[in-house]
Amino acid sequence: MTIDKVFGNNDIGSLNKAKNRGQAKKADQAGSSAGSDRVQFSDTLQQVKQAKSASSSSDVQRSEKLQALKEQISSGTYQPDTRKVAASLLQFLAES
Repeated sequence: MTIDKVFGNNDIGSLNKAKNRGQAKKADQAGSSAGSDRVQFSDTLQQVKQAKSASSSSDVQRSEKLQALKEQISSGTYQPDTRKVAASLLQFLAES
C-alpha cells in the first residue's frame, strides 16, 4: 500500500497549493511595502490646524468689531459710510 492510496493525490496537492498561497501572500506584502503608494496625514492635519487657528482669530476680531459697532450705535455716534451702503445695495440689486 502506498501513501497515495491512503491519502490520495488531492491532499498532497492541496498542501502544495496552501504553501504556494502563503508564499504569494508574503510576496504581496513585500511588494506593497516597497511600492510607491503612501498616505501622509501630517501635512493635511497641519493645514486643518492652521485653518482652525486662523478662523478662531478671525472670530475674535469679528466679535470685537461687532462689540465696538454696538457701542457706537447705542451711544448714537455711529456714522455709516452712505456711499459704501449705496454701492452694496446697487451691487445686490444688479445680481438679483
